[in-house]
Parts: sequence; C-alpha cells; structure tokens
Amino acid sequence: MGEPNIVLTRIDNRLVHGQVGVVWTSSIGANLLLVANDDTAADPLQQELMSATAETSGVGIRFWTLQKTITTISKASARQKIFLVVRNPEDVLTLVKGGVPIKQLNIGNMHFSKGKTEITKKVYMDDTDKAALKEIAAAGVDVFVQDVPEDKKQPLEEVI
Repeated sequence: MGEPNIVLTRIDNRLVHGQVGVVWTSSIGANLLLVANDDTAADPLQQELMSATAETSGVGIRFWTLQKTITTISKASARQKIFLVVRNPEDVLTLVKGGVPIKQLNIGNMHFSKGKTEITKKVYMDDTDKAALKEIAAAGVDVFVQDVPEDKKQPLEEVI
C-alpha cells in the first residue's frame, strides 16, 4: 500500500460539527472524514450525530480508535482524500509516533478548562498541550492555528 492521502488533520474538541463537516471539508476537497478518537469509536450516539453532518456534505465518515488508525490508515485508497479529525494534541502525538503520515496540523478548537490559558478566542492550552504540539512540530509537521479556512494561518511558534 502507498501513503494515505491525508489532506488535513484538525484538532477540534467537538470533532465533527457543521464547521468541520461542511465548511472545512468542502474547502480542502476531502471525501472522507476520519474521526480518530477512542471514546467516539465506542459511542453509537456520537457517531450518529456526526454521520448526519457528513451526509449533509456528501462525504464518507469513519470512527476509529487511535490504534486502528495507526494500523489501518496505510491501507487507504489513493482516491480517498482524508480529513483526519482528532480531539486533542496528545492524540495527534500518539498518531505521529505510531507512523501516521501527518503533514499539516490545524488547531481549530480547544475549549477552556481548568489550568488552560487563552491562546486565541477558541484555543486554550496547558503545558501538556504545548509540549505535545512542540513535539509534533519537531517531527516535521506544519502546525498552525486557523479557525475557519478564510482566516489567516497562525504558525505554532507565533502563538505559544
């Protein structure tokens, strides 16, 4: 098998919702949404809600654990233009360390929670998040913050 055609990887706490499933998917020309998240892979209700959004966009959607993503993504067809969506930086780091060929990482939405500080209006990070993102960038991934496609990309080194 060849290398999977991952057109973009995005961190979004909400995973697939209107902005991801419609705006981003059409903007980057993806035809498959791949949600790599252990909890969602085991939650039929979350899958049903996200599948409805994908259906609206006319794209396929899969829900895989991180491990299944690592072991299976290399079998993707060249026709599949994959939009990989994950919940947090630590999950992306797991995928990168597992050999998933991520070239670009869009940080889109990381909600506020205790101990996190504001990076942008929609991105909050703690030291663990920052360390994971720096390690991902050090592995050669282009890491940037961008809420919607028409926003200017903010390189990681400019925001943390």
